[in-house]
Amino acid sequence: MTAIASADENVQTSVAVIGMAARIPGAADIDEFWAALVAGRDLTTRLDSRRTYGVVADTELFDAAFFGVSPRDAQVLDPQNRVFLECAWEALEHAGYDPGTYRGAIGVYAGSAETDHVAVLRSQRHRFPETTGEQLRLAGSRDFLTSRVAYKLNLRGPAVTVHTACSTSLVAVHLACQALLAGDCDMALAGGVTVRGSAGAAEDDELLSPEGCCRPFDADADGMVGADGAGIVVLKRLPDALADGDHVDAVLRGSALSNDGSGKVSFTAPGVAGQVAAIRSAHLLADVPPDTIGYVEAHGTGTSIGDAIEVRALSEAFGPGSPERCLLGSVKSNIGHADAAAGVIGLIKVVLSLRHGLIPGTAHFRRPNPHLDLPAGPFVVTCEATPWPPGDGPRRAGVNSTGIGGTNAHVLVEEAPTAHLPPDDGRYHLLPLSARTAAALAESAARLRVRLQRDPVAIADAAWTLQTGRAAFDHRAFVVCRDRDEAARALTSLAEHPQAPVDPPTGVADVAFLFPGQRGGHVGMARELYVQEPVFRAAIDDCAARAGADLGLDLRQVLYPEPGAETEAQARLTTTAVCQPAVFAVQHALAELWGSRGVSPHAVLGYGLGAYAAAVSAGVLTMADALSLVLTRGRLLDRLPEVAVVAVPLPEADLLPMLAGDMAIAAIDGPRQCVVSGPTAGVEQLVAHLAGLGVDASRLRTGSAAHSVLVDDIIDEYADAVASVQLRPPRLTWISDRTGAPVTARDACDPAYWADHLRHTVRFSEAVQTLLAGSDGILLEVGAGRALGDLARQHPDGGTRTIAASLPDAAEGAGGAAESLRATGVLWQAGLPVRWSALHNARPPRRVPLSTYPFQRERFALDDPTPVVALASPGGPAEPAPGHDTDRAATDPRTPVEKTIADVWREVLRVQHVGIDDDFFELGGQSLHATRVLARLRPALGPDAPRLTIMDVFDHSTIRELAALVSGSDPQEGAGP
Repeated sequence: MTAIASADENVQTSVAVIGMAARIPGAADIDEFWAALVAGRDLTTRLDSRRTYGVVADTELFDAAFFGVSPRDAQVLDPQNRVFLECAWEALEHAGYDPGTYRGAIGVYAGSAETDHVAVLRSQRHRFPETTGEQLRLAGSRDFLTSRVAYKLNLRGPAVTVHTACSTSLVAVHLACQALLAGDCDMALAGGVTVRGSAGAAEDDELLSPEGCCRPFDADADGMVGADGAGIVVLKRLPDALADGDHVDAVLRGSALSNDGSGKVSFTAPGVAGQVAAIRSAHLLADVPPDTIGYVEAHGTGTSIGDAIEVRALSEAFGPGSPERCLLGSVKSNIGHADAAAGVIGLIKVVLSLRHGLIPGTAHFRRPNPHLDLPAGPFVVTCEATPWPPGDGPRRAGVNSTGIGGTNAHVLVEEAPTAHLPPDDGRYHLLPLSARTAAALAESAARLRVRLQRDPVAIADAAWTLQTGRAAFDHRAFVVCRDRDEAARALTSLAEHPQAPVDPPTGVADVAFLFPGQRGGHVGMARELYVQEPVFRAAIDDCAARAGADLGLDLRQVLYPEPGAETEAQARLTTTAVCQPAVFAVQHALAELWGSRGVSPHAVLGYGLGAYAAAVSAGVLTMADALSLVLTRGRLLDRLPEVAVVAVPLPEADLLPMLAGDMAIAAIDGPRQCVVSGPTAGVEQLVAHLAGLGVDASRLRTGSAAHSVLVDDIIDEYADAVASVQLRPPRLTWISDRTGAPVTARDACDPAYWADHLRHTVRFSEAVQTLLAGSDGILLEVGAGRALGDLARQHPDGGTRTIAASLPDAAEGAGGAAESLRATGVLWQAGLPVRWSALHNARPPRRVPLSTYPFQRERFALDDPTPVVALASPGGPAEPAPGHDTDRAATDPRTPVEKTIADVWREVLRVQHVGIDDDFFELGGQSLHATRVLARLRPALGPDAPRLTIMDVFDHSTIRELAALVSGSDPQEGAGP
């Protein structure tokens, strides 16, 4: 692929096509459309012996729930609006952008065809007795096409609806380019839509082909074939697209508009002079000589007069400097004339031709129309697909469009800048998927698998696109993988065997950090993170530098030894003096890494040694002071005699009478799980005694003498060390593993608390009970292994809480990158926002085209005889009405006020199932609906109820909130489980 022109001025005034979406007759998607173009297939449908039409399938289907449209509103809404809404969403996803998180202004410029939808609505007014005339106008008028998209997709740039007949969508492209270059918006959707269905095919138009075959430029051309269709391109200033790492499909170098004026034979006829003016203006504005243009996508309707005038205009505009051979074609030969959408569909065809280096032939072309005098000009028409090899400069094409009444548009299109596909970097990446329903989530996984198997996409770019270019919905899943093959296998499993259901997040989740003790420390802890994550590496390097003088060694040589030095490193790590600062360093570095990913704890809990990293996260200690205390702690503990440690599955009360001498309960891990430490002989006697009672005690790896009577020999010295550092009150909840309660400001700043913490039993069971009772948030283990997470999960209060681990156990032998990303996915799946940029430190990420959202469509047609309400299934409960998310369980109204409001909502919105936490506007409510709700609520609630205003409905958009306002109560009162 050849690079674009290098002149800075040309780049600054060029516009990139970064995304596309279309609904094409006879094709399921753009890829199938391209295959049909290359094959020269006619995609129109023969309706009967004399009628042929380009039929777009399933235009009566619509995913109303996705866009928050009520079933009744979906039925009366012009199908053109519904199709265009879905295309707009798909186009932005194809570009890799989520309109909800994009910081710039997105404009939308488009138009639709004129249909009889409003007339049909008015003729069937009896079917919609509660719908006002104004509501019918809003649902059927072409004027609101773009403003509805802006409203539903939260686009804050200009929303301009264009009407210039057949040139509508290419005029919209020109206006969008001008808006971008003027700074009116930062990104723009541009296109058009025509959905007439059988009504369009029934039109009696003398311009239609009696044969039912569109033959542009052919000697046997006898007229047009009508068609439905829709197309949207996503546009961005080229410098911005390149800087933002966007996938550029093509470059719009220049565009121009003109009108024929009165210099033509009739109002509806095209004119030569007007088209020449638009084409030449586009060439001049693009600074592109005509002899560098290899293809022109013509308006090409298949009418003798229209084709002849267009070819004459093109030949005159290209002039003496014309190329020796410029191919000419028209997509209308394949799909028919899509009216308001024709121009943008032609543009999409050109973008595909530039991408593939291939120009499709003109279907049905056999011999040129002699009236066109093609041999006298530069243009050649063929029915065969023609290779378009690279040349000395970039490939270029023109797109021409004319409209009845004389509005002409011409766009100069150039191939995209050279993009070299980076190889997969061998790192693990996180691919998040989400959808509004479980069925859509499984289908999303299947679609993505097909896309990754088919196209050479770098997995890092796919990850970035999914992370930042997709909206996050309630139903979520994720895949962690290193390459496309791994991704495909995981996505296959996800599509066929969905992950265990996760309760949809109801808001921003809380997360508590659990910092484990010394036992999980091992050589190689988080090695991959040290190599790959700059934030983690910087924290480890800092700790190693600070600890080096005290230890007389480099912690990094112990944690990440060179090959062959592992045995020596492991020997050093068996000493408490080295192991404890090493474990602390990894825990602190993990906390820093999580912070860089946007994950900050609302509460912390440390287990033994883990209390020091918890204290740093809580702001009680600086990292330097905490490390100093850990170094002192480890050195003092190393002076004490070695102890044996055993896990005993008994409650504390049953176990205490069995202990004697220097035996002690070092930790209480659960209501029936304790850890005993003491001299080896005493521990062996205890194990034998327990075996006689049928209690299976498990020997643990030898640990330190912390939390035992042996600490008495060093307690004063340690208390002095604590007194030498500055202690601060906790700035967030820090649960004490010493008392089981939140650490008070007084305890946190008292050296005696820290001395007692070293000496006495770790009461993790009580501490985790306090933590679990205080929040229903996520638990994240910040250290090696899953020990604390497993203990929390086994706790009687653990329930189904989300628990994640930052690192694998030592036995797994993994470096931690995959586990860290899996934990990130678990947090995101549970509703926690993630700073995705922190996952891409290796190279600047790029957006790439991926599969788009699988809409879960339902039928909404004016000719549907069934009423727009759900009917009860025989012998079973009523089915949810179309447009209601069946995966979201509704909470039934509980009080008389809630039931009254629910009844009114059901009546006004025409939905059967309404829960007290369903949002009025997500159910499709609008300001007109709110007015009608108020009119019904006032008499229903009675004269003693407070008088509600429309702003009350806006500010209290759930039944629970509105009922609480009416009753003067707490909206959570009476809430169920």
